[in-house]
Amino acid sequence: MIDPYEMLNVEREADEAAIKAAYRKLAKSEHPDAGGDADRFAKMSACYELLKDPVRRKVYDDTGYDPQLAEPTDLKGLMVLESLVNDMILDEREPGSFDPVASLRRKLTDDILKARFHILELERHRGRVRKHIDRLGKRPEADVLGSMLRARTQSITDAIRASETQIQAIERAYSMLDGYSYEMEHVNDDEIELPKAAE
Repeated sequence: MIDPYEMLNVEREADEAAIKAAYRKLAKSEHPDAGGDADRFAKMSACYELLKDPVRRKVYDDTGYDPQLAEPTDLKGLMVLESLVNDMILDEREPGSFDPVASLRRKLTDDILKARFHILELERHRGRVRKHIDRLGKRPEADVLGSMLRARTQSITDAIRASETQIQAIERAYSMLDGYSYEMEHVNDDEIELPKAAE
């Protein structure tokens, strides 16, 4: 994620006038017509657009993310977390009676394991299809069966790539939880009701 404050060399408390002045100063040397790098200038302009928009700036300040400045892997990680946050909100248990951050981490870990197992299964299927292709005698005319098997191999390869991309998104979501903790309600041992023994 690009830090717009760092990119424009302004303080986080900078007002609109200071941000505008910093942008104009940098634009003089960074503009492609002045010999600057076009990609860097585009990023700098995107940062300026973010900081001059009070709503986007507040969202960035609160979350550290902006969709237009975020890397694709960050956005995918955010999408993974978004669905899990909805589950957390809809959980009927009393806040403080369970650790939702630990639950999020467990869910993400489970999803990574499932995706890796799925990849192993797909690789096994792809290997079997390739062995069939190796053993299949080719017809002199159109190789319909061979074409179908090769297409199936490509479909499996595409599915493996999609699963690998999903794992990267889940891992990114997991890393976004770094540093979070959750304060649990403290329950005294004498407040816990133990089941009565049968007489």
